Amino acid sequence: MRFVWAVAAFVLATVMIGAGIAQRTIFEGPKTETAAISVKDEAPYILIDGAVLNQMPGTQTLRAQAEGDLFASYGRTADMEDWLADAAYNHVSLGKDGKIETTLVEAETTAAPAEGDAASDDAATDPGAGDAAGDVAGGDAAPAEGADAATATGRNPAGSDLWLDEYAQKDLLIAPLQLPAGMSVLVAADGTAPAPSKVTVTWPLQTSTPWAGPLIVGGAILMAVGVFLYILGIRHVRRRRGPRRKGLPLPVTEPIDISKLDDDDKGVISNQASSRRAVAGSRRAFAALPIVAVSALLFTGCSADAWPQFGTTPTPSPSASVIAPEGQQAPAVTKAQAERIMTRIAATVADADAALDGDLAETRLSGAALAARDTNYKLRSAIADYKAPDPILAKPLSVILPQAYDDWPRSVIVVGADEESKTSSIMVMSQQDPWSDYRVSYIANLEASTTLPNLAPTYIGAAQVEPDSPFLSLAPQDVAAAYADIIDKGEQSEYYGLFEADGDQLRTSIAADRDRRLADFNQTANNTTASLTFAASAGTQPPFALQTVESGAIVAVNIDETDTATPTNPDAVIKLDNSPTVKALAAADQSATGFLTTFSDQVFFYVPGPGSNEKIRLLGYSSAILEAKVIS
Repeated sequence: MRFVWAVAAFVLATVMIGAGIAQRTIFEGPKTETAAISVKDEAPYILIDGAVLNQMPGTQTLRAQAEGDLFASYGRTADMEDWLADAAYNHVSLGKDGKIETTLVEAETTAAPAEGDAASDDAATDPGAGDAAGDVAGGDAAPAEGADAATATGRNPAGSDLWLDEYAQKDLLIAPLQLPAGMSVLVAADGTAPAPSKVTVTWPLQTSTPWAGPLIVGGAILMAVGVFLYILGIRHVRRRRGPRRKGLPLPVTEPIDISKLDDDDKGVISNQASSRRAVAGSRRAFAALPIVAVSALLFTGCSADAWPQFGTTPTPSPSASVIAPEGQQAPAVTKAQAERIMTRIAATVADADAALDGDLAETRLSGAALAARDTNYKLRSAIADYKAPDPILAKPLSVILPQAYDDWPRSVIVVGADEESKTSSIMVMSQQDPWSDYRVSYIANLEASTTLPNLAPTYIGAAQVEPDSPFLSLAPQDVAAAYADIIDKGEQSEYYGLFEADGDQLRTSIAADRDRRLADFNQTANNTTASLTFAASAGTQPPFALQTVESGAIVAVNIDETDTATPTNPDAVIKLDNSPTVKALAAADQSATGFLTTFSDQVFFYVPGPGSNEKIRLLGYSSAILEAKVIS
């Protein structure tokens, strides 16, 4: 009977294990779902809505196939539509019936600025002024100059600062994605050639087999029971049969006296006994080995989805987070996007610094930052040992405060650090329109003891403060003039009580520098032959401000310091024997009318709200000579 039960256990175990394995193989079903995107009309771009990508749960895998270079990027849907506003593209969306639809969107024509237009004239006169003015205005941006030409010849989307991430491959592009709502994907070749026509989106399917594990494990246990029953059956049969015949008589033996055996004989007996025990033990281990091996093999093949899930899956409790104010718009950049943009800016500016290329620097700098760089390039081309400007600190970014704004221009305040020199820089970078790259307009060094105010997290951003805002202790447009008045008048200034004096290294350094230069000037001149005067005023670059958590603002301003050296005797002249920088910029070594030298300060302040007991606090600054000229 034991044999019957053993055979039944073997058969049932085989069926159970086979059924479990079949669930994980031939009966498992497809693991992915793929949707093909059909494109009827050729266009250089394909825009795939986030609804198409999220019509099924799980991660998405985008595949595009065509000959040559292929490109894909993703970002906010509104941003991508703005970038494609002047181009023809195929728009892939999800219809009301849940089917994927493709619509050809024609390019919108934009009128080019009229010749002699005031805005065009201003931009031609001051390339950085447009950026700075746009930062403050915060209004709608017109398409970039040359946008119509880009539509006709094609605009390559690769490398745009607008994308949250991008992919570039050849012949076959595979991009793993997991996009939330409100995001879209752009697919293209190079902006000129038609976009690839073979595009698919693949999602993973949840193919759980909850009974595969129990069947396989139960079958293994049942097989072990069958083996046990089979062994018991064999043992029972042997006992029932007994000996078939009597054994032959054995000769009488006497006990062996082990003490009379030599060492070699003892070793033989001992070795024979131990070898018999080892053989017996190895047979038992060999018999147990298949069962253990099979069980281990079966258990390793069962993943979590091969078992039934009882009860509900616990969901993590949300952690405390900062909530964006009602109606606030999306932040201009993400953390990863800001780091990538700053890395590009740092690389381009480093190349421009090495080549003394102002045109290259202008592609990534604007406003006061560009003006200071241009002057440095002029001096370095004329003076061999003139110091190069400090590099842009791109990584790591310890602070990223993007403007919360859906339109253009949009700006970001970042703080970069250099771990080796233990220095930090605070910068403002701005993007004028969807087609433009971000450019840095303000750069200042942070003091080691500087404590920044509480700022909103990167994923929320901050609202821009208008230049004439009354909701600060001092409007941003008045900060530069007020601080310049303190530089000139000190404690006699009406604004002295608004600014924190402790820790203000800029005022201290300006005062010490003026005393030094006046002393040097008086060594070769006196009040009877020449005079040297100093004055500070608000610079030409408009301020920029972003709100802090305590309703204050970080304000970036530009201050000009002007030195005027004039002769007081009609027979005297001002010579520049000890001023190679002024001589190089003014293109003269002496003048009977004098020289006017301007230094530019890029300064960051924390300006508290009107009800705060805090004073306006200096955060960081940088100073550089801007220009020098002969007084006409």
